[in-house]
Amino acid sequence: MERIDKLLSHSLNITRSEARALLKKGGVRLNGKAVLSPAEKANEQSDCIEVNGEKLTFQKFVYIMMNKPPGVISSTDGRKTAEKTVIDILPPEMKRNGLFPAGRLDKDTVGFMLITDDGAFAHDILSPKKHISKTYIAELDKPFPCDAIEKFACGIEIGSEKCMPAILSAENSSRTVACVVIRQGKYHQVKRMFAAVGCEVISLKRIAMGDLPLDPNLAPGECKYLSNEEILKIKNMQKL
Repeated sequence: MERIDKLLSHSLNITRSEARALLKKGGVRLNGKAVLSPAEKANEQSDCIEVNGEKLTFQKFVYIMMNKPPGVISSTDGRKTAEKTVIDILPPEMKRNGLFPAGRLDKDTVGFMLITDDGAFAHDILSPKKHISKTYIAELDKPFPCDAIEKFACGIEIGSEKCMPAILSAENSSRTVACVVIRQGKYHQVKRMFAAVGCEVISLKRIAMGDLPLDPNLAPGECKYLSNEEILKIKNMQKL
């Protein structure tokens, strides 16, 4: 059971004060009876809540796949730097309180960005102990050396840190486009891994999380809700 003002705020993506104003106007009915008190308790699964005659449907958490475009930051608040965030560019109908990006992509990195309000799920998939794989396509300034495949597989050193084993493969015959699968999310990790073998990353795109690939039908900046089946694919572990 939750306070009805909290349920209204969560479902309608409005503030608690706006929810209380809505209640005060008499526009909310709980199981057919008008509700005026914001402290009234309701069960979103079993109770019928109507706002201005329309029944509310509740989903506890949402999971959104975004094809992140370049130039936006993986944050919930860009006011300090006056930059657009992945939350800013969500379609209005998808916005709700509590959404955040699960993990980060650099400002110039594009591709699969997961946005959710499920903190426990985000912790699970981001924890190195869970070994959730992230797959990237990197365009390089020069061919990567042949021994880089073994170095990545053994855990390449970046600065004073040693990365967990990663899978590196060539996407073209000249080895200037590479596919890399990692299990961590260190700062600028993929770029630093390639720098350690003498290559500069020109462009970087995340194409999968776990066993779930980026939907090819999503244009840059577009989003879609994930199904339960797709969410489970993210949790699948790829052995490295």
